[in-house]
Amino acid sequence: MLPSVKTRSFLPGFVDEFFGNDLLSNFFDTQTGVNLPSVNVIEGADDFKIEVAAPGLEKKDFKIDLHNNVLTVSSEKEKKEENKTDKFLRREFSYTSFKRSFSLPEAGEPEKIKATYDNGILVITIPKKEQAKERPPREIKIS
Repeated sequence: MLPSVKTRSFLPGFVDEFFGNDLLSNFFDTQTGVNLPSVNVIEGADDFKIEVAAPGLEKKDFKIDLHNNVLTVSSEKEKKEENKTDKFLRREFSYTSFKRSFSLPEAGEPEKIKATYDNGILVITIPKKEQAKERPPREIKIS
């Protein structure tokens, strides 16, 4: 467990309000760049869809691999910013990455997988094999 900030009797409200009760825990959570995006896995009648919520990224930031029936979605993005004036220099940089893997169902057609990225959502579509698609009910006559 990371250490907590201890407040002193002369400034307890200020320190708690400004730093919170667990300063280092909050610092490391927001500074490491380790945030797994939310994922929806949806089975439709004709396909499977994996939706990855990744706002702020671009299509070029993603890498999608398929190996031994395991689909891996990953992203790496580095951001550098520098402001320079006569009196000071400020440099900021951040690095974010994630990697998620999914085992494909046997009903999936791995050769026909497609991916699109629009408005912060990466959608991977895995069509079902013809024999795995749901068929409409039919009546069987008794002879």
